[in-house]
Amino acid sequence: MPCLSVRLLGPLAITRNGVPTALPASRKLRALLAYLVLAPHPVGRSRLCELLWDVPNDPRGELRWCLSKLRSALDTPDRRRVRTQDDTVALDLGACLVDALEVSRAGFEGIATLGVERLQALAKLFAGEFLDGLELARSPLFNSWLTAQRRRFGAWHVAVLERLVETLPADCDEAVAHLDRWLELSPFEEPAHRALLASLARRGAVGAAEQHLAAAEQLFGSEDLDFAPLRAAWHAIRERRPAALSMVSQPVAGPTVAETTKPSHASLAVMPFAGETRGGPADGFTHDIITRLAKLRDFFVIARGSVFALAEEAIAPEEAGRRLNVDYVATGAVRNPTGRLIVSVELVEVRTARIVWAETFERRPDDIFAVLDDIGDSIVSSISAEIETVERNRALLKAPNSLNAWEAYHRGLWHMYRFTQAENETARHFFARALQLDPTFARAYAGLSFTHWQNAFQRWGDRDRESALAFESAGQSLLVDDHNPAAHWAMGRALWLRGEQDGSLSELEQAVKLSPNFALGHYALSFVHSQSGDPQAAIGSSDHSRHLSPFDPLLFGMLGARAMAHVRLGQFEEAAGWALKAAARPNAHAIILAIAAHCLALAGRLDEARAFAAGIRKTLPDYRADDFIATFRFEPDAEALFRQGARRIGLG
Repeated sequence: MPCLSVRLLGPLAITRNGVPTALPASRKLRALLAYLVLAPHPVGRSRLCELLWDVPNDPRGELRWCLSKLRSALDTPDRRRVRTQDDTVALDLGACLVDALEVSRAGFEGIATLGVERLQALAKLFAGEFLDGLELARSPLFNSWLTAQRRRFGAWHVAVLERLVETLPADCDEAVAHLDRWLELSPFEEPAHRALLASLARRGAVGAAEQHLAAAEQLFGSEDLDFAPLRAAWHAIRERRPAALSMVSQPVAGPTVAETTKPSHASLAVMPFAGETRGGPADGFTHDIITRLAKLRDFFVIARGSVFALAEEAIAPEEAGRRLNVDYVATGAVRNPTGRLIVSVELVEVRTARIVWAETFERRPDDIFAVLDDIGDSIVSSISAEIETVERNRALLKAPNSLNAWEAYHRGLWHMYRFTQAENETARHFFARALQLDPTFARAYAGLSFTHWQNAFQRWGDRDRESALAFESAGQSLLVDDHNPAAHWAMGRALWLRGEQDGSLSELEQAVKLSPNFALGHYALSFVHSQSGDPQAAIGSSDHSRHLSPFDPLLFGMLGARAMAHVRLGQFEEAAGWALKAAARPNAHAIILAIAAHCLALAGRLDEARAFAAGIRKTLPDYRADDFIATFRFEPDAEALFRQGARRIGLG
């Protein structure tokens, strides 16, 4: 066993040779440790200060204090685990057991591929939820990161338990214990209830099974959920149908052809925001939010008339959601006390009555319409991102052969955002599966185009062939739905690959015209302008895309595009700062690291630049400036600048 262990799944703890190591009571210190443990690259000090401190008197001084305490807890005379170089911080976790990293590695390998012993070891690592009991006041960036990690590790925990229940002997005590824990974590998951009923039936405990069925029916009824499939499953089990007994993770009866091809997109109702008077600014704001969400075409949005009519009955959001038969309900309030405008909003998942996102926006109403427009941007983008995250995580937990088109599409998104060649190929498979089930799914065509674009951009395949496939898939997306911003976004990127800049910009501008809240459209505009268009426009589009989607999986690209625009403006120190932020993102790939290396070199920060170059060459030993230049479409002046930076650090 490693002499040093770090537990993040449960209350944070450090042990050395089995002996607990005391940490100061500071919650910020614990948050810093957890963030650095999961960071795949060294993290800039400015990023850590922004993440954890709400503009204190001396954020860097507080960071230095936290780092000194971490050194006391982690370092030994023969090994320094807290590493600082220039303006970055990293942890050396070699020969150290970190429960969260073990689970992450297993999750990316694929829980379904693991053997029983590995699954059993993973199950023992879950001593509670990620960083149990640790939240920070006035640290929204950290708390958003924490929420995302808890969802991720919670999903993996459920997947491990489900797989153990499937693979262990059904009647053994361990399988029963894992089944109980699975039900505790996912009380509304039908497969967990089916598994328990089948287990009780095999042991002859029919009475106990009947009691559980009655309790489950009451539970489902309290949430107005359809209990008929579980009742049918129990009847099949009692009749000892072999198929029913073995199908723990599958429905009792397979879907019909009509059900398989029918799109089952997520649905949303935006209830009228509460205001001082009916018909006032709050109602207009609600109408604006509904219109913007509908333009995204991400999911089905209930029309304004239906929600306003239902709101007159003054019923709870969950009940409104059930009556409208939607998956999510957004509610909010607009208040205008003296000198301030306050807008609060909540997004509720109807099935579980769980609040999946909530936020309060407070502004000075110097121009009330401009302020409401800005807040509306944030609300629309956040609702879209949160629903996508929930749907993606749900799809991740389902057996691949049971996914419908909507779920297969979101499973593809999960793999797509990993940004490795193997994950990109898996994403392509799921997008193709979604299109088999629903050939009219425009966003699935756009996702398929994205995977071919990545293959071309990252040189994971023949660039000409993959460019042609990206263009073909984008064309199919436009044929299916010419008003979908994602279709024009995919076509704009495909045209950029083909060197057709004017056509690319035209398609991307159409994407953001169709939906001004489409963050990826603004990012793609920044990407194209940063190389050979208007660098000032690139900076503006980058900032707007990050405003719309501050935690986007492609945030590294938004930051990297801004860095390249600063290079073209001769602002090398600014370019280096933005490039470092891009490289610090957890899913940043080698091309983003290359942007950082070149920008740092141009800024004269050669030691940092050489460190990034060395990191790139660990995976790409022959990487040179020619590879970097060939990846993009720079104007001659910009190409000359980047080649100059490459020569300074031995990449020329």
